[in-house]
Amino acid sequence: MQDTPGAPGVFEAARPLVLASGSPRRSEMLAGLGLRFEVLPCPEPEPVPLPGETAEVYALRASRAKAVAVAALRPDAVVLGADTVVVLGEEIMGKPADPDEAMLMLTRLVGATHRVVSGCVLVQPGGGVTEFAVSTEVTMGPQPLGAIMAYVATGEPMDKAGAYAIQGRGGFLVERIHGSYTNVVGLPLAETVDALLACGAVAPAPL
Repeated sequence: MQDTPGAPGVFEAARPLVLASGSPRRSEMLAGLGLRFEVLPCPEPEPVPLPGETAEVYALRASRAKAVAVAALRPDAVVLGADTVVVLGEEIMGKPADPDEAMLMLTRLVGATHRVVSGCVLVQPGGGVTEFAVSTEVTMGPQPLGAIMAYVATGEPMDKAGAYAIQGRGGFLVERIHGSYTNVVGLPLAETVDALLACGAVAPAPL
């Protein structure tokens, strides 16, 4: 378990808040708002997509599993679970298992438009649940094979859905996006803040 104090910012936690994810990107975004929260990754393995399951349904199911499992450990807190996937056509792409799979993913994504879908689930003390999914279109321009190989060699793609980080070195791959940028990073921040405000988990920071 990690306790993240946050930084002076726009919001403050009004109730105990737990992030059921070990993603440093999600932690950085929440801390950047000034929130104090705990990081408690789900101890259970992530579920795999079911045949015919849409990206939105799968991302919500995966984030619900995280949030519910951690809420059982912290029933006093509002627990946020999130899961982000990349979708090319109807194929759901998770994190690559090895550099070869990262190369395969990226060579299919460059020169095409894909979607990034995040499912987010808030579990409140007493059992109240809020769920939402956000989708962003991402277009990648064509890239020389050598550039893709060099990017994979940096190691950055290995823990990222779709094998790239838009906020990192992988930003060179992205030609344009339509929708939420923070969703592509891993957490649709505007929608998450709206949900946290609605359930009373956060409040504007005092002046």
